[in-house]
Amino acid sequence: MFRKELLSLMSVFLFGISACAGQTIPHPLPTPFSLNSSPEALPTQTLLFPTSTSTSTIPAATPIPWQERDVIPATISPHMLEVYQRGMELGNNPHAFSRIGDGNASAEWFLTDFDRGTSYYNLGGYESLQATIDFFHGSFARKNISAGRGFNTLIILDPSKADKQLCELNETPLVCELRINKPAFALILMGTNQVWRPDEFEQGMREILDMLIAHGVIPVLSTKADNLEGDGRINAVIAALADEYQVPLWNFWRALQPLPEHGLQTDNEHITWAGNDFSDPVNMQNGWPWRNLSALQLLDMLKKQVVDVAE
Repeated sequence: MFRKELLSLMSVFLFGISACAGQTIPHPLPTPFSLNSSPEALPTQTLLFPTSTSTSTIPAATPIPWQERDVIPATISPHMLEVYQRGMELGNNPHAFSRIGDGNASAEWFLTDFDRGTSYYNLGGYESLQATIDFFHGSFARKNISAGRGFNTLIILDPSKADKQLCELNETPLVCELRINKPAFALILMGTNQVWRPDEFEQGMREILDMLIAHGVIPVLSTKADNLEGDGRINAVIAALADEYQVPLWNFWRALQPLPEHGLQTDNEHITWAGNDFSDPVNMQNGWPWRNLSALQLLDMLKKQVVDVAE
């Protein structure tokens, strides 16, 4: 049985940075279903966001608009493979990932069910993702020191905000998380809390990315679901940051575009909620199942193109 209890949704908070470097050419993204189609039209038997097994990169003469980027990146940059190898030398755990961000990253309904057992989720036509769930077992329900409601870059980099029972003197929440968890990967979900302070956010994100890479951790940047700023500049900055640092971009915004109201509640900020039954077309008209499904597909890509390649 799947839990049907309603949970209040947290804000989605994701931001990014400017500058641009080499990037991969994305493959066309299949449309989950149009806003005018019936729920029965939703495909459930194929991987919605397919990824290439190729690790080659093709420099683009002109940056691809962030709105057109794949939900799941097709390739991993050689630089990130080097970062991963350095992390293995430092003792990072290839089975571990950390979540960095606000309430959206720390929400109980983000990924947690995948550590609770198969009675809490139904993969439907995505059964192949069970191997990835098994591989990263223990990371899905783990409480992350670097994620919490109201968190932004200032808090994540502030030693006074660290958990006094778990963290050492003068450790920031980020450094504390990296020391305790030793992750190979980090999912970064931020932006909304600093939507009107882009310069502050950019500087903080640069410090976070620099710290992760120095620790041999592959950062993954996610676009945010909302457009509170009105012109999409936050997600544009996130994509530019991903290009500059050559880190994977999880374009979650695009995954929600075909959904009713683009997967947002009436406040145009919080994602619509439903449980993790990926076989139910009605369920899949909500935003949170797509958050969790695309996160699994992202982790699956990282396992295949980073961990498996390095072995």
